[in-house]
Amino acid sequence: MSGTPPLFTPPPEEDQERMVEAVLFAASVPVTLAELAGRLPHGADPAAALARLAHRYQGRGIKLVRVGEAWAFRTAPDLGFLMRREVVETRRLSRAALETLAIIAYHEPVTRAEIEEIRGVAVSRGTLDALIEMGWVRLGRRRQTPGRPVTFTVTPTFLDHFGLETTRDLPGLKELRAAGLLESRPPPDAGDEGQPSLFGDPEEGEEED
Repeated sequence: MSGTPPLFTPPPEEDQERMVEAVLFAASVPVTLAELAGRLPHGADPAAALARLAHRYQGRGIKLVRVGEAWAFRTAPDLGFLMRREVVETRRLSRAALETLAIIAYHEPVTRAEIEEIRGVAVSRGTLDALIEMGWVRLGRRRQTPGRPVTFTVTPTFLDHFGLETTRDLPGLKELRAAGLLESRPPPDAGDEGQPSLFGDPEEGEEED
């Protein structure tokens, strides 16, 4: 019927902004737009509220960041040094796990066979299990190829830990060289002098964790 007022009137924009702000501050993990929409009153526009919040927090001690498909408040990058403290590291990743994680991050979605082809050695099940247990790697879709092998991808937890919005924000070769993470010596069968190698000389045989 023409002229009939809506059954549900959405809250004012300022109130919607405050609601989204409260949810994000209370959340222990990044919150997706769909989750925000499910919490806010009918008719609210969480996307618009997020845009206003992001603008309002520009230049402040904390900022609103996107982590994959979710949103969270994080310390401003230039103030991160204030949050650092010396802690005892209870668990270190093995070299095999670090290499496997890097391959998954840069090549996702990637199968176990593809990881082994890039590394040049077999990948033990324990390495992948450890990364999945940490919450940094998860199972992706199966490839529509013979055997339908499962693929592996990094998780939003991985992106959040390293302050990335997507894997497209991972450093490139130039940044890796500047950070000293690329080795310049060529692998044994390389013909080019100075060919960068992310992992150094490949190991032989089955890896051990």
